[in-house]
Amino acid sequence: MKITPQTAAQWRKDGQFVEWQGHRIFVRTGGDKVAPPLLLLHGFPTSSLDWLPMWADLTARYRVVAFDFLGFGYSDKPKQHRYDVMEQTDLAAHLAETLFGEDFHILVHDYGVSPGQELLARTGEGSMAHRVLSGAFLNGGLIPAHHRPLRIQKLLVGPFGGLVVRLLNRKRFIKNFSKIFGADTPPSAAELDAYWSVICADGGNQIQHKLLHYLADRRVHAARWEATLKDPPCPMALINGTQDPISGGHLVDAVAEMNPEIPAWRLDHLGHYPQTEGAVDVMAAYAEFRAGLS
Repeated sequence: MKITPQTAAQWRKDGQFVEWQGHRIFVRTGGDKVAPPLLLLHGFPTSSLDWLPMWADLTARYRVVAFDFLGFGYSDKPKQHRYDVMEQTDLAAHLAETLFGEDFHILVHDYGVSPGQELLARTGEGSMAHRVLSGAFLNGGLIPAHHRPLRIQKLLVGPFGGLVVRLLNRKRFIKNFSKIFGADTPPSAAELDAYWSVICADGGNQIQHKLLHYLADRRVHAARWEATLKDPPCPMALINGTQDPISGGHLVDAVAEMNPEIPAWRLDHLGHYPQTEGAVDVMAAYAEFRAGLS
């Protein structure tokens, strides 16, 4: 199913809200209750809606939980909050515990890569009630030194981010967002309308500079999270749209140099959002990875 303003509205209607630490968190669940549990973690600046093109295939195979991180999508977006990856990981772990209550797998993208790595770190040290069984990572900053943020992102995290965010409108969003897709798989006008409307829900477009704090978190926790690549506590895989200028083929090469044992599926015709640009190809790669586990 394609992402449009209409399917975005239906995505919200089919979801639910749960309370966590005084905030409302948007959650989507699906799949057979006895199927293997799979937690999906979305990217910046979008939301769990990114998984819509894969949703039918994923829920046909797995028991799936997707949610919007605090500050994203349809979840609460407190304006004065200090957004932190460790807190977002606590949220992910809480939802996995309350909605699965057993060991689980993760499939993550972009922003979600950092909470995903932290979940692996916690699995390795045995600090969670239930552990991560496997982790598949789409495009995202697994290694901070090889992450190439857009110029607008650098401006938003700079000293004048609070001023720059006021200039962030639909036109600028479309211009910057469209740069990171594959040459033959650009987002449609309907997709862009849906993305922008969800970002703007409850004034979310005005806190983008706060959400980008994750870039600093990655530098602070780089050693801890890169350790999950050097010595993974569970099977890992990369599924990467190599045309992505932010975390594409160059990142896959860097991970391979760090740990050649981590398998990688290079999707050379796709960009930064492989799950929306080529859902069928990503699903095939992920299914192959999961089949290899058993």
